Amino acid sequence: MRPKIYLFGDSITEESFGDGGWGASLANHFSRSVDVVLRGYSGYNTRWAVKVLDKVFPAVEGCDGGEPLAVTVFFGANDACLPDRGSAFQHVPLDEYKHNLISIVSFLKKRWPRIQILLITPPPIDEDGRLRYPYTDNPSGQPERTNEAASAYAKTCVAVARECEIPVVDLWTKMQQFPDWEKACLRLASSGYPICYYKPLLKFYSQVRVEVHTPHC
Repeated sequence: MRPKIYLFGDSITEESFGDGGWGASLANHFSRSVDVVLRGYSGYNTRWAVKVLDKVFPAVEGCDGGEPLAVTVFFGANDACLPDRGSAFQHVPLDEYKHNLISIVSFLKKRWPRIQILLITPPPIDEDGRLRYPYTDNPSGQPERTNEAASAYAKTCVAVARECEIPVVDLWTKMQQFPDWEKACLRLASSGYPICYYKPLLKFYSQVRVEVHTPHC
């Protein structure tokens, strides 16, 4: 059985297999050695992700060859929706977001003790862009997400990675180191800024491939 790596997240992950997407690029890079498995769910926050973990990652019976090598966990963009704006139904309080991330990591480690886990923080928010191109009706004229809120969730994601002793890609910080980063925010999954997280992902997964041991039945 070919090794697998899972991409678990919201719409940024779900749409990553589109033309030029970071998921498609990973699948192409590892096409001869690893199956890249998409588990992206548009609109999801960590609260909903926790509820479907058993269905998304069912236990594998028998030979440990079914154990995946690694998984990326990429949530927070929807959790960070403001609780008093148009996307309030997606909002998850910061403390719960932290608890949910820890729960996801703990679930994966318990199910597959040898698995490598990589957290990815939510990206920055181009507030002007979200007002110009709203995803839903926005009669208030105010952005339903702010970069300040996204920053708080990104910092929490980094803190969880440190607490759980796993690697993290701080996408919120990395993206803003590039000029005109706002242009990437509208379609991050297939934007022209994959260097922010595609190269760290390649490095992470390449290290996983080096460390992997041949499973025995």
